[in-house]
Amino acid sequence: MNKLFTHIVFLLLPALACANGDLQEESARNRDVGTMWQQLATSPYRLDTADVRALRVELESISFFRNNEYPSPLADGYSLPGLWVQPKLTYMPLKQIKVELGLQALIFNGANRYPNYVYHDIPLWKGAQYTSGAHLLPWFRAQADFRQLSIVLGNIYGGQNHGIIEPLFNPETNLTQDPEMGFQLLWDRPLLHADIWLNWQSYIFREDTHQEAFTVGTTWRIGKKEADATSRTKPGIRPYLPVQLILQHRGGEQNTENRAVQTICNASVGGGMQWNTGKRVLRSLTAEADALFCYQQKGNLWPFKSGAAGYVSVDLGLWRFLEAGVSYYIAPRHFVSLYGNHFYSTLSTVDEQDYGKLQTAAAHIRFHHTFHRGYTLGADVEAWQTWQAKRSDLNFSFGIYLRVNPSFLIKRFPDSRRQK
Repeated sequence: MNKLFTHIVFLLLPALACANGDLQEESARNRDVGTMWQQLATSPYRLDTADVRALRVELESISFFRNNEYPSPLADGYSLPGLWVQPKLTYMPLKQIKVELGLQALIFNGANRYPNYVYHDIPLWKGAQYTSGAHLLPWFRAQADFRQLSIVLGNIYGGQNHGIIEPLFNPETNLTQDPEMGFQLLWDRPLLHADIWLNWQSYIFREDTHQEAFTVGTTWRIGKKEADATSRTKPGIRPYLPVQLILQHRGGEQNTENRAVQTICNASVGGGMQWNTGKRVLRSLTAEADALFCYQQKGNLWPFKSGAAGYVSVDLGLWRFLEAGVSYYIAPRHFVSLYGNHFYSTLSTVDEQDYGKLQTAAAHIRFHHTFHRGYTLGADVEAWQTWQAKRSDLNFSFGIYLRVNPSFLIKRFPDSRRQK
């Protein structure tokens, strides 16, 4: 089976690349910019003043098929065939205010019963409740924009929008996580982008048997603005300093099981350089080095209190539709990633053992083509070579994804203030 999957993938990517070549005559505004995951899973958060007093119906969706072959004791392999879809109404009564109301449904092919969960985790801390047919959740966002600051309540701009490095955030989570809900501040300055958020993951009522849980996070990028999924930047070298912190708290005074309070966190600090060449073959090169830390302030969820690791990565943007990258990670003793890839944690999700002294070399190649803003086809192949005491394992995955994000204008209301 593994050989069959491998052959399919290596036939698929060249075919997609050839198909992309037939589309090179499209207008420049529709050309591919940014990385595959930026195109697939980020949303622009600054409000568009052209939509003032416009009532719209939007349909955000990602269809996906991803297969993970993991012989490592750190994680079991699995497949993800399915989609999530998010229909919603949007309205901007003023140029600084926007509200959105809708639903989100997560559907796995062949599934008819879904656990009510927030993230996969080492212990099953919220898996007792179930829904049928689809994992269905309400969606609401209220946003107020100021000159350099956005304030978001309800469903925040989460997942890939946070810009967290892969050892602390697995991009696959963009496909499977519940929408993040809570409060968010987004602050932009000429040499700074800051994202501060609270994601309330588990609310409890009196007599509930599960724990209250929320995640607080912040990411700071100091340096010139990077190229993203919706804008181009001029050729040149842009140094930057990334600082990231993610803290999860589990507790609650009203739960009846008197479970121990847990407070655990990840942090990273590093330096990087992005070179936009302005060329067609090698369009960009990004190199980054980070120091990673984990700390258990309360509880005994982990068998140790703290840990540290190092991570370096190099990513290449090739032509308009390919990207490739390599990275190396080392945890000299212990390290656990709250929401990162399995192969950047010494604590196994299979048997909950701490294997320690982990090294991981990773490589990926990704294809994406953006037909228009919000309509993107992507495919990737990834491999992780892990080294632990007395064993090493080669793990790989491949996936194909399609984002479809149509928007329909229902009505544009007149300005009542002008009528008066």
